[in-house]
Amino acid sequence: MQLVPFMGSGSGVAGVAWNLDREFRALGVEVESFTYEDALQGRPAHRMPKGRLRHALAVTGRMMWFLTVGTRRAKRYLAERPGAVSICHNDLLVGDIYVNHGLVVAAMRARGHALWRMLRNPTHPFTFFRDLYRYHSRAHRVVVALSNSEVTTLKETFGGIRPRVVVIPNGVDFERFHLPSADERAQARAEFQLGQDDRVALFVGHEFERKGLDLAIEALVHAPTVLLLVVGGIRRTILDAGRQAETLGVADRVLFLGPRGDVPHLMAASDMFLMPSYYESSGLVYLEALACGLPVVSTRVGIVPEVVVDGVNGYLVERDPALIGDRLEVLAAADLTPWRERAHTSVESYSWRAIAQRYVDLAVAISEQPPAERV
Repeated sequence: MQLVPFMGSGSGVAGVAWNLDREFRALGVEVESFTYEDALQGRPAHRMPKGRLRHALAVTGRMMWFLTVGTRRAKRYLAERPGAVSICHNDLLVGDIYVNHGLVVAAMRARGHALWRMLRNPTHPFTFFRDLYRYHSRAHRVVVALSNSEVTTLKETFGGIRPRVVVIPNGVDFERFHLPSADERAQARAEFQLGQDDRVALFVGHEFERKGLDLAIEALVHAPTVLLLVVGGIRRTILDAGRQAETLGVADRVLFLGPRGDVPHLMAASDMFLMPSYYESSGLVYLEALACGLPVVSTRVGIVPEVVVDGVNGYLVERDPALIGDRLEVLAAADLTPWRERAHTSVESYSWRAIAQRYVDLAVAISEQPPAERV
């Protein structure tokens, strides 16, 4: 049983739950789900208003409704299925297993001025106090962290965590994210009129500030042979990043693509992946980039220190544009064929099937515990 606000193919929490659902079924596990739509019980959802403040307030209101009313209705739903082991993704305060997809206060703290960042968005304080209760209560039996570093961040942020904490990373859909064939790569590069000698770094992320796009753009000053494809963002943040590129004199080497649903195609066109993020609980896109054979240049966040070996399948860097640029130039000058093979091989054990099996094993262990030991 998965408890999740929304589920669907793609990225984010919804995509994680969707991939797990698919693999659970492939493993022969009986699966059900409880979503925001189920909590509405047939009533239509309110449309999200436009405008940053109005939209943020509406999102906060929906989160509070799902937390309170949704939790109550989810408990009734689970009570009708006494043998089920439930996995909760975000918002609800119920479920045997809670998957921590990120800590908003850690993301704010990593960029400095945490208090101001927390208070400028009404969803942030709400999320913090919700999780403060979550991690010190009996709402869940087990908390899943998506990386070893996130276990440390959890404890630093909330002190003693009452539920047991285990690490199960996210997985990769190897049907979508794979080493591209020569034809796939040629077709992808032709879309951007890239020559054989052009070297392209790819950045994929919606939250430009947290993901370190400013550092990536500044690094181009120190990497004069590298082009940058930027995927994600909204109009305001794309315009801001474009102005930074203009100011630094690198605008002719940065292409803003906006949100795209064909990320594997864009990875096939690229030579390396760059995302010097300030904070990640996991960073699924790093795994996907490695699966596509892209050496990764990144800060030590989320899953990165567990999969990137410096100088083997990428580079681990500090938030130093000159250092980042130097590593990009090293890759730009290298024969990338062995790098691609090493990158892909480094994540072969991260299939969604293998990750789903780890959740199944955890669920079986929970189901076999005496009731008194399940909290």
